[in-house]
Amino acid sequence: MLPVLVLILFIIVVFLPQFWVQHVIKKYSQPIEELPGTGGELAQHLISRFQLDDVAVEKTDNGNDHYDPDSKTIRLSETNHDGKSLAAVTIAAHEFGHALQHHMNYRPLLLRTRLAKKAAIAEKIASIILVSSPFILILIKLPMITIVMLLAGITIMCLPLILHIFTLPVEFDASFNRALPILDEGNYIPDTAMPIARKILSAAALTYVSASLASLLNFYRWWAILRR
Repeated sequence: MLPVLVLILFIIVVFLPQFWVQHVIKKYSQPIEELPGTGGELAQHLISRFQLDDVAVEKTDNGNDHYDPDSKTIRLSETNHDGKSLAAVTIAAHEFGHALQHHMNYRPLLLRTRLAKKAAIAEKIASIILVSSPFILILIKLPMITIVMLLAGITIMCLPLILHIFTLPVEFDASFNRALPILDEGNYIPDTAMPIARKILSAAALTYVSASLASLLNFYRWWAILRR
């Protein structure tokens, strides 16, 4: 009974944040013609307004809205780039918030960028360690070394989740210290829509965390394999 309850709790922890984020964004993705422009147009406007001349805006077809610090590019999904909805303009403002952070050398963002690259490398190393552990056990027949390798591999696989949790303030800063004041002061959305914008900005800030929670599925898969 306990393993079943643990599994149910695990599924809730992994999928509930993703469901909530997707639900909020989808709910407010309906076109509103009264808005002054699309998400992509707002991003371009803000780049000009704040004189971030080295920042570009691109439309991506993978549905992954993000700011790329390496190329200084705001990438918006087709829905948010071309859409004229509360979700589109709010998410565009959030991603511009990251560009503004980068322009102002916001240290937590710069730190997260460096850590993210190292975490990606570490995750690949972890996979190699976990795959090779059974074979090393056969060769050297020292269970303690194998256990240490397994623990190291599992710990490294959790790094992406730990990274996003510790850098969550970067996302909330982009949402509520950058994007929200811009939307409010610039009259880009109606005053009555500001509470909705707050909800969308919360969802945008939690997007990375909810996605990294899904990486725990890799942990579960490895655990199931290693128990056999």
